[in-house]
Amino acid sequence: MAVARSSVTFCDDGDMARLTAAARNALPDSAFAGPNRTYPVNDAAHAANAKARVAQFGTPALQKRVDAKADRRLAARGEAIKREQKGKR
Repeated sequence: MAVARSSVTFCDDGDMARLTAAARNALPDSAFAGPNRTYPVNDAAHAANAKARVAQFGTPALQKRVDAKADRRLAARGEAIKREQKGKR
């Protein structure tokens, strides 16, 4: 079940908060890690998701950029999320 609070919807089932179009448009450019306002990192859940999605679909250069921005946003909030490097054991 989803609960609406302002223009962001929080899901009771443990999913990350879903941004409405209005909420996403209201975010400052600094809340995005990718080009053209892609990969929002406005909170820990979105930062973690940005890291996961860019690992799947991004170029190595974009992965480096998004990971760095997401890590900075997480560190600013006192949170840490580390992504395992593929191919390293």
